[in-house]
Amino acid sequence: MTATEVKTGRFGCGVESEALERARAEPLYPPWTRAQWITAAVVAASVLLYPAVFTQPYMRHIMVMVFIYGLMAQGWNVLAGYCGQISLGHAFFFGIGAYSAAYLFTHHGITPWAGMGVGVVFSVIAAALIGFPTFRLRGHYFAIATLVIGETAHIVFLNWETVGAATGLWIPVERDAPLRDMQFHESKAPNYYIGLAFLTLATAIVYKLERSKIGFYLRAVREDPEAAQSLGVDVTRCKMIAIMISAALTSVAGTLYAQYTLIIDPETVLPLLLSILVVLMTMLGGLGTLWGPIIGAAVLVPLSEATRVWVGGTGGAEDLMIYGALITIIAVCYPSGLIGLGRRLLEGRR
Repeated sequence: MTATEVKTGRFGCGVESEALERARAEPLYPPWTRAQWITAAVVAASVLLYPAVFTQPYMRHIMVMVFIYGLMAQGWNVLAGYCGQISLGHAFFFGIGAYSAAYLFTHHGITPWAGMGVGVVFSVIAAALIGFPTFRLRGHYFAIATLVIGETAHIVFLNWETVGAATGLWIPVERDAPLRDMQFHESKAPNYYIGLAFLTLATAIVYKLERSKIGFYLRAVREDPEAAQSLGVDVTRCKMIAIMISAALTSVAGTLYAQYTLIIDPETVLPLLLSILVVLMTMLGGLGTLWGPIIGAAVLVPLSEATRVWVGGTGGAEDLMIYGALITIIAVCYPSGLIGLGRRLLEGRR
């Protein structure tokens, strides 16, 4: 076959060659359009100016909780969304971060910023110790194993007198150095911007991870571990990286929560309900997507607050029924979450 025959598409090879070259020339991630940049700029400006517009403590409180839970959901999404390992005990890492900072500050006067680093180290070590035996399990067996680990940690902390057992830890109120002690009693605006900064950092980490070589490996492991391994991917190593990154981000969220509420106990930072809540947030927004966990937290936290305020005091649990019904509708009708729903509407409009 001559070069002329290939160029003209004779024998069917030219068409395939041209299509392959076009596919190679196309960017893997197309650049943003002008409309997308404008939308991103408007959203960023709105988020930054939110405390100046909404000065009520309750409105700022809702957004602080959105950032904390969004950070935890972003961490869970690394393990479950990108690597395909569904964890039902992620509150364990949240609790490690909360208790590490709270205990060191309460009993030793160590700044919560250093306590946050200690919590991240402990969480990463715990993630490695959990990952080695449990990654031998697949599917729902792995989920059950993480559920057992989370509930075991809950029981241990309930009976651990050093960290307050069932009473928990009451973080002392300090007013001398707000930034050092991560306590802001005059306004919730500093808590708002600290939460926003850490959520932005976590999103940037996931963004880089998603577009890196290890990010492609993680998605290959999620889709078919055997096929990925046959192509030379170290499946166990990829899973270990995912769970350690996930644990670190979740631990930071726990520290932010502890220093924001100034009181923690096993029922608030280690319950099964917290692990389920972060799963629902990620599923609602869009599993395995960059913005899904944030969107899920931004919808679910205000929704839970609104239903609790409007109908939560009637005694019939109507708020929980509404809350659960909306989640069920999204999960059944749009399994890809709100991200998938938005893409479908956008494609239909086009």
